[in-house]
Amino acid sequence: MAGEIQILRPDWTINGVNAGFTLRTGGVSQPPYDSLNLALHVGDDPDAVRENRRRLVEHAKLPEEPRWLKQVHGNQVVHASEVERDVTQADAVWTDQPGQVCAVMVADCVPILLAANDGSCVAAIHAGWRGLAAGVIEATIDALPVAPNALSAVIGPCIGKNAYEVGPEVIKQLDAAMPVAAQFSAVDDGLASDASGTDRYWLDMAASANAVLRYMGVPAPVMLRDCTHAATDRYYSYRRDGRAGRIAGVIGQGR
Repeated sequence: MAGEIQILRPDWTINGVNAGFTLRTGGVSQPPYDSLNLALHVGDDPDAVRENRRRLVEHAKLPEEPRWLKQVHGNQVVHASEVERDVTQADAVWTDQPGQVCAVMVADCVPILLAANDGSCVAAIHAGWRGLAAGVIEATIDALPVAPNALSAVIGPCIGKNAYEVGPEVIKQLDAAMPVAAQFSAVDDGLASDASGTDRYWLDMAASANAVLRYMGVPAPVMLRDCTHAATDRYYSYRRDGRAGRIAGVIGQGR
């Protein structure tokens, strides 16, 4: 995956907030992690990952290396000051301190970036279906020192609704745990079943995350709607490839 580092940026006009989502191009990692893999835990050469991270900091003009989390598909939220990079177990990180950079890594899960409209605090959230069920979005919003209606949100690249097939047990867990209904549709209008006769569903994780954000009072989240599974040249996808790198959603105060 040759090319330059590219960052998808939200269409925000929030003073002092530097936010965006990386693509997989512009790094030094070799296949199958080519090329801007930012994760140390997926089997890539650690020296390549460290170089990729250095390039990201330089290209994005970040004031520091992001506070990388050890993500566990839960609902733990930490302040950036508490993070020991690649060690602290959490799935969301926030800060109200200039110069601190929050980040989450994904390869199909939903990356969500939040920023107070006055730029006073920012957050990054990693939400797979387990994180949605665990309430990681709600926990993050509750942790922030501003009202939900004073936040802007952007939902980054993740697996699309036409690529993420799940069984009824996933839908049941989401419906039992989420404050609003999960967004899904039956495969082939409910006519298709697997070998055991169990119905299968297309889960729209971006729309589900959007529904939770709105329920919590965040107005008009931006949805980028890029599918990590479909865009092989732009994103990693664990479901598509198995062994895969990670892109990142990154946000900090101070450009």
